[in-house]
Amino acid sequence: MIKERTTAPVYTIPLRYRKMENLHIVFWLLKDVAWCMIWKPLGIAMIFPTLIISLVIAWRTRQYVAELCHNVAISLWISANSYWMISEFFHFDAMVIYGEMTFKHLALIPFVSGILILAFYYLWYQPRHKEEESEMIEE
Repeated sequence: MIKERTTAPVYTIPLRYRKMENLHIVFWLLKDVAWCMIWKPLGIAMIFPTLIISLVIAWRTRQYVAELCHNVAISLWISANSYWMISEFFHFDAMVIYGEMTFKHLALIPFVSGILILAFYYLWYQPRHKEEESEMIEE
């Protein structure tokens, strides 16, 4: 009996891109550890390579809407996270802007922006482009 081979679509990442993504994770973890340990200079310094690499990754994946949306959401998450860290480092996180809203709550702007981008992708774009995306993957 001969078994039929099925081939599932495969998404591959060039090795140089994968190395950059892995380095990005190192920078991100260093930033968050520095935040946790209140190591201000390291935390602030790690914002730049973490955010820059996330933007480069988003730019390099711009031809794939799914990847672009997720990578832009990650860049927005890093931005929100970095702002929140800075607000805590410099003790303006608890300062009231209006009512019960504090400066820390401004981090919600990029967080919610990332959520809206992913909502756009999953609720609007993906349902309307399923065939197009599967054809692109199989090429």
